[in-house]
Amino acid sequence: MNPESTTAPEVDAPAVKADQGATTFFTPTVRQWGSMILLSTVVCGVAILAGTHKIPLGNAAIVLMPVLWAVLIGAVIGVQKVRPMSGQSRAVASVLLNVSIVMFLAALGTHVGPSLAKFTTIGPAILLQEVGHIFGTVILALPVGVALGMGRSAIGATWAIDRESYLAYALQRFGVKSPIYRGVFSVWLLGSVFGAVFISLLAGLLGGMGIFDPRALALGLGLGSGSMMLGGVAALSIIYPGQAPEIMALAALSNLVTNLVGFYAGAFLSLPLSLRLYKFWSRLFRRDDEGQRLDRNGGVVPAKQRRPQERVKLDVSAVIQDPEVRTKPSTWIIAFGASIAMGVVLNALGTKSISINDVVGVVVLGLLTALAFLLAKYVPAVPSSVWVLALATLATAPFMPFSQTIISFTHNLDALYVGLGSIALLGMNLGRDVNALKTLNWRTVIVAMLTFSASFVGAAVLAQFVIHV
Repeated sequence: MNPESTTAPEVDAPAVKADQGATTFFTPTVRQWGSMILLSTVVCGVAILAGTHKIPLGNAAIVLMPVLWAVLIGAVIGVQKVRPMSGQSRAVASVLLNVSIVMFLAALGTHVGPSLAKFTTIGPAILLQEVGHIFGTVILALPVGVALGMGRSAIGATWAIDRESYLAYALQRFGVKSPIYRGVFSVWLLGSVFGAVFISLLAGLLGGMGIFDPRALALGLGLGSGSMMLGGVAALSIIYPGQAPEIMALAALSNLVTNLVGFYAGAFLSLPLSLRLYKFWSRLFRRDDEGQRLDRNGGVVPAKQRRPQERVKLDVSAVIQDPEVRTKPSTWIIAFGASIAMGVVLNALGTKSISINDVVGVVVLGLLTALAFLLAKYVPAVPSSVWVLALATLATAPFMPFSQTIISFTHNLDALYVGLGSIALLGMNLGRDVNALKTLNWRTVIVAMLTFSASFVGAAVLAQFVIHV
């Protein structure tokens, strides 16, 4: 359902299982819309009421916050068997998710515009952090993947954090049966399900240690994934409440840069580098392209001497293909109306205040989101996530004549609450992917977590160096 992942040709699409009795397209009923809207709102409400808690770990801390509660509660609902969610319900959730996550980015963009003048001194750090995102994964994660016996799938798992655009590129270039595509798909799957939780915990740990400037960590969160950025921003904003607006603005600006140039840097720089370094690491660790161990003479170690896990491969076909919502004008009216209403309610519940300006502000975010979707339709090379960040930043930039009016409506909005619904909906969709997750071995999970960590930390280290040089 993600419009950013539909660029791959249909002939190369992965084989997936369809829900029994599900049709390819369907028109949701009022009950289906209502149940998903109400359920996601209730989940977020419970998450907000659960509050924020810190678990000290020496100088660091694990931060448990509404973003974490929302995705966990949503995941429990998504995988439970008492009243399992149907494919149609997940399809409705996906439509709401797409609108809600882009509206969250719109809210972040309104923090970027007013702060543009402040960022001129750290402009090089914003650009250089992209080097950390791209090459941190290749340098740190690739050798581990090869050493653990992932074979050529290690290339796909470590050349980037593998969001939708990378998935489509790998599908087109290597094909669905290739080990490189399996590696990309594995990291994409784990990132989609657990990425926000993992990055939020990692950001909380690093932020609590006091080693990094919070601005450097914020720049490191420009991973190209809205949900991962949301999780990390939430954690850092709790640890550094006085710098929360700046953290949000820097993360959003960094994410905009990543979305603009990250894919091209990954496709034309880090992927070729990964292909070359893979040969070196394979020789060093004596592994063939299937990840099998080789003896000193270059022969494959007999199967009976290999661990069973070394022969396990990701079953791409285990992913359920949900039906798709037939998009009509009424579909978008409902989705945008629901996202705006959820944003108003959750922002009021989270900030414990509401005013007419807040309501108007969320409506403005909805309009910016709608314009971003419209532009993405006519210029599909640029996804809606990029359009909305650019539009919101431009709309609130000091040199725009109407910027102060928009800022007056949006400055009291908390982007983390406005976009919280997307995190709950993300968790609810876990039921679609749970069968494929069961086929992942522990090696793939370790390498995926290392890939996410290397991208985040590598970018933060370079940003730290530039800020304090």
